[in-house]
Amino acid sequence: MHSETELLRLRQEVLSNLTENILPFWTGRFMDEVNGGFLGRISGDGTEDPSAPKGAILNARILWAFSAAYRVLGRPEYLRTATRAFREIADRFYDREFGGVYWSLDAQGRPLDTKKQFYAIGFAIYGLSEYARATGDAEAKELSIKLYRDIELHSFDAENNGYIEAAARDWSPIADMRLSEKDANERKTMNTHLHIIEPYTALYRIWPDEGLKERIENLLFIFRKKIMEERSGHLQLFFDDCWNSRRDMVSYGHDIEASWLLYEAASVTGADTDELLPDIVKIAAAASEGYVPGAGLMYETDRSRGAIDADRHWWVQAEAVVGYLNLYQLTGGRQALEKACATWEIIRDHLVDAEGGEWFWSLRADGSVNTDDDKAGFWKCPYHNSRMCLEVIERIPRP
Repeated sequence: MHSETELLRLRQEVLSNLTENILPFWTGRFMDEVNGGFLGRISGDGTEDPSAPKGAILNARILWAFSAAYRVLGRPEYLRTATRAFREIADRFYDREFGGVYWSLDAQGRPLDTKKQFYAIGFAIYGLSEYARATGDAEAKELSIKLYRDIELHSFDAENNGYIEAAARDWSPIADMRLSEKDANERKTMNTHLHIIEPYTALYRIWPDEGLKERIENLLFIFRKKIMEERSGHLQLFFDDCWNSRRDMVSYGHDIEASWLLYEAASVTGADTDELLPDIVKIAAAASEGYVPGAGLMYETDRSRGAIDADRHWWVQAEAVVGYLNLYQLTGGRQALEKACATWEIIRDHLVDAEGGEWFWSLRADGSVNTDDDKAGFWKCPYHNSRMCLEVIERIPRP
């Protein structure tokens, strides 16, 4: 089939999925009409949990998704939801005494876990910057800049370069720096660095500050010279302060996600994209080691144990669509376009919940749908999938 026809079909199908399946789920039952804001969780079988804690990452990602959807599609209902999420971040999650954002609130909206995870602060910047970009809101822009300065003051390692993972509420050291229970308790991770360069790029769009530009350029250097494994192109995941790799694992989803986010950062800041392109191609090729024709992109491999997690998580498939589409647009490679379209078809046919709305968490290795993990919650948010849709819509011109 002709590439233009494939692209236009992809565009139309993801637009319909975004506006008819993903976003209506979050503007429906996920609204917390008792305590304000949004619920903390809906289980994989669709059961609401009004007692669940409310996560900073979830709320920041809701803010990003609806701000971006409003900017691209202009629907007033998206602006209303984005504004609701903005007020949650600004009024409830932001720590007015010490700065930064709380990790979580209880179901009533009171501070629960007050640690400062820099990954979460990064997502707050990401959502606030997109809201300011979509609306011109000065308060959101000012708060984005404050949070950026918090990261630079309290996370940046001036001696060894890079950013540490976490701190206590008052920015003092914290023993357990893990982002989640499955992570290694190390000082630095690829994941947090990826989700610092991502919001810094978004902030630069609305605030082209020279100091911020230098920080983004430094992050590009870190990815190319510290995080990317020269031999394989994979991104290493966990490090000590001095950038010694601490666990031999591969995350295929993060590889393909980074391949387009790093190129975006360079493009927005005016860095040399020609110099970066070979590394982008190399990282995407490394990610493709986990691509299974007809099944999508696997989750991860622990190379130290030879253990493969072949589940196809919702976010990994979403990032694969964008990463391969980006690769096709940069190189013209037919295989990249085929992978983008084929991965979307797997999402459309198996991960989209046509009856209950949104997407399921994953397909298991045996092909069955995973309804044990959340439909919405601390980590299951309208971010990877809505961003995939919006990237496709913006990258492919309207017919």
